[in-house]
Amino acid sequence: MSRNASTATVADWLAAVDDSSRTLRELVVGLSDAQLHAPSYAGDWSVAQVLSHLGSAAEIGTVLLQRGLAGDDSAPTSRDTGPVWERWNALAADQQRAQWIQADTTHRDLLRDVVDKPVRVPYFAGLLTVQEYAGYRLSEQSLHGWDVAVALEPSAAIAPAEVDLLWQRLDLVATRFRAPDVLARLSPHQLAVHTNSPDRTYCMTLGAELHLLPCDAADPSAAVRGSAEAVLRLVYGRHRDSDDIAVEGAVTLADMLALFPGY
Repeated sequence: MSRNASTATVADWLAAVDDSSRTLRELVVGLSDAQLHAPSYAGDWSVAQVLSHLGSAAEIGTVLLQRGLAGDDSAPTSRDTGPVWERWNALAADQQRAQWIQADTTHRDLLRDVVDKPVRVPYFAGLLTVQEYAGYRLSEQSLHGWDVAVALEPSAAIAPAEVDLLWQRLDLVATRFRAPDVLARLSPHQLAVHTNSPDRTYCMTLGAELHLLPCDAADPSAAVRGSAEAVLRLVYGRHRDSDDIAVEGAVTLADMLALFPGY
């Protein structure tokens, strides 16, 4: 069932995180060492390195949740993250998988424990509610889970429930991870973004800043059409040639790919 921003609850976000984690675990638990070393869709990372990234993030996230529970609003620094990343990077591929499963389970268990508590999580983006924090975690889990899944099955797609939730915070992602030089070159333009599965209309405004919000574009100079899942991945820099996306008007698909290079 589709949920809009006003009806989705923290329980919905945590359920999606759990489902995404479970799906990824089922995909990787039986992989051979050669498969763990195979390239993922995430840049130069192997499948195991994606799991290492998710595992180290879960470990850091657990520390930040514990800080929030203790009333400590200290933001994470390189002193917190550096040693964690170094240790994970030094692990063998099978240990990166095993320790991701352990760290992820610990992290999700703690997330469920804090749902009903007035916790503010001191994250990289500032102090967050548990629901806001779960949004960041779902973003990481879903997209990096897809990075692994598509390396194993080229037709892989992000689950519809995750897509629906992630669209609710896609403006945050689009605004932060757009290429500034490309935005400057393309501005000013307003694009009508029409998605199917589900059918919705958004405006993408290219100006001093970029925004992607639900609305009907008043005088669009271009249009983007495609499934909600494919357009979501486009904004995250994960477009496939086989994706059902069409771009028409003053902005081209090549422009969109340059605008959203991914991370």
